[in-house]
Amino acid sequence: MHTLPRTPGGLSKPFRSLWPPLDFTLGALACCGACVFTNPLEVVKTRLQLQGELRARGSYQRHYRGVLQALWVVGRTDGLRGLQKGLSVGLLYQALMNGVRLGFYSYSEACGMTGLPGGSVAAGAVAGALGAFVASPAYLVKTHLQAQTVAAIAVGHQHNHQCVSSAFISIYRREGVLGLWRGVNGAVPRVMVGSAAQLATFSSAKEWVTHLQWFSPDSWLIALTAAMVSGIAVAITMTPFDVISTRLYNQPVDELKRGRLYSGFLDCVVKVCGTEGVRGLYKGMGPVFVRLAPHTVISMLLWDIMRQTALRHYTV
Repeated sequence: MHTLPRTPGGLSKPFRSLWPPLDFTLGALACCGACVFTNPLEVVKTRLQLQGELRARGSYQRHYRGVLQALWVVGRTDGLRGLQKGLSVGLLYQALMNGVRLGFYSYSEACGMTGLPGGSVAAGAVAGALGAFVASPAYLVKTHLQAQTVAAIAVGHQHNHQCVSSAFISIYRREGVLGLWRGVNGAVPRVMVGSAAQLATFSSAKEWVTHLQWFSPDSWLIALTAAMVSGIAVAITMTPFDVISTRLYNQPVDELKRGRLYSGFLDCVVKVCGTEGVRGLYKGMGPVFVRLAPHTVISMLLWDIMRQTALRHYTV
């Protein structure tokens, strides 16, 4: 829980805040920087989560058997470019989602909301929901593109988009504006849970490490340690929501613009558990953690460093 800084006289003073557009930009830049390094793991995670969709364990061919083997298979079959599939739209997603998410959270922090009981979790969840909604079309296209591959190692439905722009155009022509937000009912709870876990644990861990005085007050090692703790928390809590979100985004639609496999979030949960077992909700847990831990470390570390630098030069 955050406490308000004290003046020499002992009175609380409000948090300093950045100009909102600048805060949005810093959050976007931090997460885009992390995305460049972790996108290959996102490709592998998507493939593992779609593998054996609505099939009983052992009744389908497993093209991907783990993080390292999956990276090797994708690299061997699709080439190095295949490991960076969906990178451009992934950067767009990171910029939109995390710009809104981190910007809103830092604003909540500046207003003192996170200092209230449960305030960090609530602010993180609301921030995540807003970011997920705004960036949902980008995540939809990213999922489609990252699932696409040659028939020999294909899993899940293949949408066969030619590029990012053609994907947006074809979805719009087939399903209209609302079609671009297909799957948002899975994305919002996914990011709410992940964002609440990430931002709340990062804030709490940072305060805890600072209190222990392991490092100097301005050391970047404080943010690094807090981000490592946060990454573990996100991987554990978000994986089931991540699987459901991937399935909802990638499913084909019928002539009435309805999903052919799932009617919604709860229907997807029931069908996955019924056919694949509860373990089906944890498909891709390996790459989820391997990706989220460094992504959280890099993004939260960059965000914290850039914000602290900006706060020293310009606040409102």
